[in-house]
Amino acid sequence: MTTTAPRPGTSAPDATPTGPPGRGTTPDVDTPHPSPGRTTALTLATALAPAVWGTTYIATTELLPADHPMFAALMRALPAGLLGLLVARRLPRGAWWWRSAVLGTLNMAIFFPLLFVAAERLPGGVASTLGATQPILITFLAVLILSERLSRWRLAWGVVGVLGVGLVVLGPDAALDPVGIAAGILGAASMGTGVVLTKRWGRPDDVGPVGFASWQLTAGGLVLLVPTLVVDGVPTGIDAPAVAGYAWLGLVGGLIAYSLWFAGVRSRPVTATALLGLLSPLVAAVLGAAVVGERLTPVQLVGFALALAALAAGQLAPRRRRPGARRSSQPSPRRSRIDAHAPHTPTTQEVAS
Repeated sequence: MTTTAPRPGTSAPDATPTGPPGRGTTPDVDTPHPSPGRTTALTLATALAPAVWGTTYIATTELLPADHPMFAALMRALPAGLLGLLVARRLPRGAWWWRSAVLGTLNMAIFFPLLFVAAERLPGGVASTLGATQPILITFLAVLILSERLSRWRLAWGVVGVLGVGLVVLGPDAALDPVGIAAGILGAASMGTGVVLTKRWGRPDDVGPVGFASWQLTAGGLVLLVPTLVVDGVPTGIDAPAVAGYAWLGLVGGLIAYSLWFAGVRSRPVTATALLGLLSPLVAAVLGAAVVGERLTPVQLVGFALALAALAAGQLAPRRRRPGARRSSQPSPRRSRIDAHAPHTPTTQEVAS
């Protein structure tokens, strides 16, 4: 089994083993935090990933051939993964073969097609709102998989974020197709599980973010290969805009974005990182309004404010009082027992009397 170890001068929050030996690594909430400047830079870099993913809907509808969701998912994963392997020149070793397959299946092979199915069968607003529930799911999955304490703070802001996204993207014509809703929820659950397992297992020290992302993209693409050829086939008439769309989704939205995302998941609290995903539907809404030439309504602006507030507040963690901390005015039982058996020292007034 491959485990991670902290690099000199840096903290590795995913390198503290918990549970039975051999299960992997989990984040250590007591490890020293990086400097505020480095934390801010890492947060902004991680936030670029969901911001780029916000372009997926418009790139798909404007550039790609219609009615080929699995082929689009395949093209988003496999070519980018193979290119990343050439750049990183690192293959998985030992347990990372099956771990990469599991993560690639959850984060790409299952999530990508369900994402496109939800987008095709639901209005964009409904699909985005379902996707925005992922931070809430991750909050509970972190309790189950990572044995973390439930973060009520981030759970509450996750609910606020879903409300905000709903105000931005939902309209009066929001239809509720059962298959589309199931696809949206299952897709969010699939990637949420993959993200938490990514945090659980960490990353080998000798593999960079690009190599780690390429393992998963390649594995996910290989899982999608046969089902895509059987179900979808290759669309006819792939023109230059379609090639540009596949290249954007695969290279920028795939390899680069997932490299940034997994680097953030490795170094930051997973529940806080998940709340950055609220940027994706917000960027999609802004681009959609720009394409059709619409202005955001006051209700949508309120929703934007709520979602951004949830995103920002979720990066903070309220200080918890230590379980053993007591008010200074209340002596401990042990101290009271000691004082009761201590020899009595007479006061000045007692001596005078």
